[in-house]
Amino acid sequence: MSFPPWSYFVGSAVFHYLGPSFAVLLFSRVGPLGVAGLRIWSAVLVFLLWRRPWRTWRTFNRDTWRTIVAWGAVLALMNSSFYMAIERLPLATVAAIEFLPVIGLAALGMRTPRNLTALAAAVAGVYLLTDVRLEGEPLGFVFAFANAALFALYVVVAHKAAQSDAGGIDGLAMAMLVATVFVLPIGGVQAVTVLTDPVALAAGIGVGISSSVIPYVCDQLAMARLSRATYALMVALLPATATVVGLVVLQQVPVATEFAGIGLVIAGVSLHRGER
Repeated sequence: MSFPPWSYFVGSAVFHYLGPSFAVLLFSRVGPLGVAGLRIWSAVLVFLLWRRPWRTWRTFNRDTWRTIVAWGAVLALMNSSFYMAIERLPLATVAAIEFLPVIGLAALGMRTPRNLTALAAAVAGVYLLTDVRLEGEPLGFVFAFANAALFALYVVVAHKAAQSDAGGIDGLAMAMLVATVFVLPIGGVQAVTVLTDPVALAAGIGVGISSSVIPYVCDQLAMARLSRATYALMVALLPATATVVGLVVLQQVPVATEFAGIGLVIAGVSLHRGER
């Protein structure tokens, strides 16, 4: 059964917001870099058991390996920067900053007045949905902007991989394996302190599956069917999806402004027309 590309993106967005619920438990036991390490290592364990990617790596050429190594490095640095940022700043602020460079990616692919209108509607919706407060530690903003730049780079590299020999779930598995090497010196020291804590390890596995396995697999399935600009525009669905998850799971009823933001985002994504 074939699902529309946007459905994979929505699945990715939903699980991206379920992951932080496990991370909250982990923050009381391990530092943010340790959380990033546990997230990647547990995800790699799932991919190794599920995909056994070593069966396909021999078929990769030099260009494919370059893409996979770059992909793995971006995943490791992006996840580390994200947790360092949300330790110091409100999640909504980090999410808003993360969206900024992706607007540029979406704008680069806007060739028609219809798509420019779609982009404007999506940006206006995100503005209404996101509560940006310039407060917190200055270092938090350094990590937040680093995460934003890395997220935009992730969209570029992962989209390139999805439409080449490096793409697909097996390519993602190899990229996550590469990410373990990059994240080891970053988060290894903090993560080693909880290796004998079953609760922390269980939470780490939950973070890995919900934040790295399911969302990144969904991303590959979506990116293989969408242009980069269209995918970048759909990133506007992230705060809208978070609001819906809050309503369904946490009974957090949106206010009128948030309903308007959701409507604008949905209208923008629906209005956009892009090439495969």
